[in-house]
Amino acid sequence: MGGFICLIGQMIMNFCMNSRSMDQMTAAKWTSLILVLASAVLTGLNIYPSLAQFAGAGVLVPITGFANGISSAALEYKKEGQVFDLGAQIFSIGGPVILYGIFTSWVLGLIYWILKLAGVV
Repeated sequence: MGGFICLIGQMIMNFCMNSRSMDQMTAAKWTSLILVLASAVLTGLNIYPSLAQFAGAGVLVPITGFANGISSAALEYKKEGQVFDLGAQIFSIGGPVILYGIFTSWVLGLIYWILKLAGVV
């Protein structure tokens, strides 16, 4: 199923590059945007959880799984209030991913900067 999601992503990217005359970087951004939007919509329609139950990690690992995690948390807590429950709980699943992603990129950037100063890179 993960490969099928990648196939859909490649089809979107090819469509953007060929039919819309986008460069590869812009087409990749649109592809990510469309996949995340589709995942959020399917989560809101309660289709994505059934798909995840059928396919397992194949749909949970790509970027669509991250969008599903954020959307499902938003749907779960929206009935409890907009600010304190929805606002506080929306990143309960995605928050650690964002935190460690930013921290890891900062550490790797620091290592690269030090190696560049040392003339290694």
